[in-house]
Amino acid sequence: MTEQTTQHFLVPQHIKLNDEEKIKILEKYNITVKQLPMILASDPTLKELSVKVGDVIRVRRNSPTAKETDYYRAVIDG
Repeated sequence: MTEQTTQHFLVPQHIKLNDEEKIKILEKYNITVKQLPMILASDPTLKELSVKVGDVIRVRRNSPTAKETDYYRAVIDG
């Protein structure tokens, strides 16, 4: 029996940002896409998101102190 990777309880929610959201995040932190941590376009959690190189992914993780915490990743080739 196989379970979809994105539905596993240990896998945090991955959300593809649109261009407007991407610009807001980069401006908020005064960074470029190249300065973000990276995630491979071939990552199994991104299959359903139709990502391309240069996209930014919001990874929403559960946190014991803040309930939810957002992390951002730049999609790279691979």
